[in-house]
Amino acid sequence: MKRLNISDYHKNMGTLIDIQHPLDYEAYHHPDSINIPYERLLLNYKTLLDKNKRYYIVCNKGTKSRKAVSILEYYGYDVTQLSYE
Repeated sequence: MKRLNISDYHKNMGTLIDIQHPLDYEAYHHPDSINIPYERLLLNYKTLLDKNKRYYIVCNKGTKSRKAVSILEYYGYDVTQLSYE
């Protein structure tokens, strides 16, 4: 699993997806991120993601982003976990 610190992320690297609940996302998020909650992403990944693009997945504590990256990697997506620490 690929991991980076959020401070190493640049907009031109790929799409930054914050998988927090919308209320948590509203309270705090990276300005370049889009919000796709964890459950929605995993239930709809085939329609939301493109296997030819690179994605960076982040959440507040890192637990859900780690799980999401593992699952999406298994399905063949180019994903990297980002952490706030």
